Amino acid sequence: MATLSTDPAFSPERHYFEQLAQGRFTIPRCRACARAHFYPRALCPHCGADTLDWIAPSGRGEIYSTTIVRSKAGDYTVCLVDLAEGPRMMSRVVDTPVESVRIGMPVTARIDTVDGAPLLVFVPEPEGRA
Repeated sequence: MATLSTDPAFSPERHYFEQLAQGRFTIPRCRACARAHFYPRALCPHCGADTLDWIAPSGRGEIYSTTIVRSKAGDYTVCLVDLAEGPRMMSRVVDTPVESVRIGMPVTARIDTVDGAPLLVFVPEPEGRA
């Protein structure tokens, strides 16, 4: 668990993407209220405290909402995923037909590289692991 820097040049967003580039999925968690949040910010959106640590979440979550984006390059999903640790984040579900992605589906995070940059995506949980 790493602490958020007090350096005024520190960027939570940049830190998040640097961690992804190194193969680590981390999110901020507040020391004052013990709640994790996403998108990374310098202050806790729940209580306003600036005492935050970076934690490695389990990566497990559940689809809260989903839609299919149709494009010439191929269809893909845009989903809201509720992480087991509490935060809700927007991403994609990959490695499954877009029509099979549904609300309530258990998923697991994975870091992919898209256009040379890290991207956090989700894959369906294997049957029986939900």
